[in-house]
Amino acid sequence: MIKFLDLKAINDQYRSEINEAIKTVLDSGWYIKGFALEKFEAEFASYCDTEHCVGVANGLDALILIFRALIIQDKLKVGDEVIVPANTYIASVMALTQNGLIPVLIEPNENSFNLDLEGLKKNRTRKTRAVLTVHLYGQLAVDVSSYCKENDLLLVEDAAQAHGAQNENGQRAGSYGIAAGFSFYPGKNLGAIGDAGAVTTNDEELAQLISQLGNYGSEKKYHNSILGLNSRLDELQAAVLSVKLKNLDHENAQRRIAAKYYSDNIKNPKLRLPDWDQNVKNHVFHLFVIRCRERDLLKNYLEDNGIQTVIHYPIPPHKQNAYNEWNDLLSYPITEKIHKEVLSLPISPIITKEEQEKIVNVLNEF
Repeated sequence: MIKFLDLKAINDQYRSEINEAIKTVLDSGWYIKGFALEKFEAEFASYCDTEHCVGVANGLDALILIFRALIIQDKLKVGDEVIVPANTYIASVMALTQNGLIPVLIEPNENSFNLDLEGLKKNRTRKTRAVLTVHLYGQLAVDVSSYCKENDLLLVEDAAQAHGAQNENGQRAGSYGIAAGFSFYPGKNLGAIGDAGAVTTNDEELAQLISQLGNYGSEKKYHNSILGLNSRLDELQAAVLSVKLKNLDHENAQRRIAAKYYSDNIKNPKLRLPDWDQNVKNHVFHLFVIRCRERDLLKNYLEDNGIQTVIHYPIPPHKQNAYNEWNDLLSYPITEKIHKEVLSLPISPIITKEEQEKIVNVLNEF
């Protein structure tokens, strides 16, 4: 069986460095908000070309804390509308509703799967105060920063799948808006060995507020000036992430090589391949997602031929039971069609040519 993602093999590349990093943390006797966290925050901020990085417990918390801090700063108010792509993982939407904000879901660009600028313009109302753009599958969404500035809209990035993605000028995901939320879930391009996340921003006050919110709202131990929560990136995860960050650009390059092989060699007319520019680094291929009208049949066919695949994602947020009030009220035909057709193929920095050759041959025979 060709695994969809072999995390053990990926991390085995860095086993000795990871073991040493973990030993250093254990020997320090300091496991929360210590040197390893400070080191990683500085490294990741520098990598994303932002002034600040705040480590948090996971990617969802990163987004929740951004919007909570913006409300505390009075840059947003409960009840404000935030435009977000309908074609996204549910966490993007949860971050809004858990802060009393109103998600305005819009259809994606069908070629990129990402935010559609014309849809943004069409759906902006006098109540719209922010845009949550999502770099889905690892591809930078269209840059709407100028439009947001012109229309006094806050821009927040959900960069959970796009670590290291760059535009033609070298600007990286995480540096476009007022803040960006990252996930370091183990399967991400930059993955921890447990849950982990971070916020990047150039706003010092916002960074300090997010750090405070994630530490029980405490500026000083046992002195809680605001209502916060417990959302901290621990020392062990920070140490592991520092080890792996050094190799992220190389691993992203390997992913693009693998994606190019798929794009150049999959020739089945039943399959629709990702739309991307091979000359730009704006796609880091967290996922290589194809579309097929007979998706479920294709998935079973691949499984029968020893190839493991995953569906990202089978049910869009507005059709989830968690938002059952939207189930019959909201309709997004493009999003719903995408969710019925997408299938993610195996891709990673360590996928072999032999594995890809088999996958391509099996796909072309479907």
